[in-house]
Amino acid sequence: MSELEHSHTAPDGTVYSHSHTHQHDHTQTKSVLNRLSRAIGHLESVKKMVEDGRDCPDVLVQLAAVRSALNNTAKVILKDHIEHCLVDAIETGDLQQIENLNKAIGQFMT
Repeated sequence: MSELEHSHTAPDGTVYSHSHTHQHDHTQTKSVLNRLSRAIGHLESVKKMVEDGRDCPDVLVQLAAVRSALNNTAKVILKDHIEHCLVDAIETGDLQQIENLNKAIGQFMT
């Protein structure tokens, strides 16, 4: 948890300055950790397949499963972020959070 001091400018030009602590209390943390553990297990299996000299198509299929698991985990994180952090940011006028999310989505999608 970190303390942030910053200002927000409302659409009417009014500037609000304040500080607060921003803690990421997400409702899906356990689900995300479970999904990541499964993805790690799949990736370890892929590593073992390569070490054992398994056929490339089999390795590629398993890599696709890992990628799918990670993408689905990202969807859970994004949904949770929108429902909690972004709603709070909009309510407090914290437009920086929206900009941060846009940048993160851009990096994730490339």
